[in-house]
Amino acid sequence: MSERKVLNKYYPPDFDPSKIPKLKLPKDRQYVVRLMAPFNMRCKTCGEYIYKGKKFNARKETVQNEVYLGLPIFRFYIKCTRCLAEITFKTDPENTDYTMEHGATRNFQAEKLLEEEEKRMQKEREDEELNNPMKVLENRTKDSKLEMEVLENLQELKDLNQRQAHVDFEAMLRQHRLSEEQRQKQEREEEERETAALVEEARKRRLLEDSDSEEDAPAPAAPRLALRPKPTAILGEAPKAKRKAESWERSVGTLGSRPQLSGLVVVKRTDLGCSTQQGLAPPPTTQGPVQSGKPAEPAPWTPGASSLSQLGAYSDSEDSSGSN
Repeated sequence: MSERKVLNKYYPPDFDPSKIPKLKLPKDRQYVVRLMAPFNMRCKTCGEYIYKGKKFNARKETVQNEVYLGLPIFRFYIKCTRCLAEITFKTDPENTDYTMEHGATRNFQAEKLLEEEEKRMQKEREDEELNNPMKVLENRTKDSKLEMEVLENLQELKDLNQRQAHVDFEAMLRQHRLSEEQRQKQEREEEERETAALVEEARKRRLLEDSDSEEDAPAPAAPRLALRPKPTAILGEAPKAKRKAESWERSVGTLGSRPQLSGLVVVKRTDLGCSTQQGLAPPPTTQGPVQSGKPAEPAPWTPGASSLSQLGAYSDSEDSSGSN
C-alpha cells in the first residue's frame, strides 16, 4: 500500500521512450466539462429562460481556424432544461466575454450596451478631432463649461452641508421619538375610551332587556326571614308563676291583694267621703263586668291593709240591701 505514495518511479535499464507509440487524437475532439451559463439566455425552440449561473454538463471543443493573438477559441454545447434542444456559445477573448452562436438568444443587458455605446462615441470623437482642428476647440469649450457647472454644483452642496452642520440630529431624533410615543399613547387612550363606551352600551342594553323581562313576568316575592329572638331577651321577661301557686290562688285567693269578686261590691258614698277626709287613699273605682271574655285585672296591693280590713270598709251590695 505504500507504493502509491512514492513519487519516483522505477525505470528499467533498457527503457527507451522513443519506442512508446504516440496516441493520435483528432484536433476537434470534444471533452465533457462542468460549467455554468455565462449569461442569461432564452431558448428559441420552447422559449425557456436559462439564467446566469445555471449548471450544465457541457461538451467542449476547440474552434478550428479561429485564433485571437495566439489564444484558441472554445465552443460549448449545452441542452435546454425543458426541450433538450442544443445550444452553443463561444468564448470571446477580445472582449473578455462569451458570444451566443446557436439555439438561443442572449437577453438584454443594459450595462454592456451602455459600455459599448460609450466606446463608440469616444471613437467617433477621436476621429473627428483628428481631421478637424476647429472641432477640437469646440469640444474643449464644451468640456470647460461642463466642468464649471460641476464645480458650481459641488460648491452648492458644500454650502448646504455647512448649513446642516449646525443642526442637532440627536435632538431631532429625540423629538421624533417623543412625538411617536405621544401619538401611540393617544391611540391607546382612544382605544380604551371606545372599549369602555362599548362595554357601557352593552351593559345598558342588558339592563333594558332584564327590565323588560321583569315587567312581562312578575318576580316571585322574596321569602321573609323569621325574626329570631335575642339570646338575652329571656333575662328581661318576668318569671312565670308555678302551677301550684296558680291553683291555690284560684281556690283560696291571695293575701295582700284584692279578690277577683271585689268589683261586684259597691262602696258607700258616705264612707268614701269620710275616708277621704281622714286622709286615707280613695278606694279604686269599681270595674264593670268582664267584657269580650277578658277577666278584669286585679287591683294593686296596698301595704298595711289585709283582706279582712277591706271587707269591713265595704257594705253589702245593692241587691243584698234591697232584699233586707
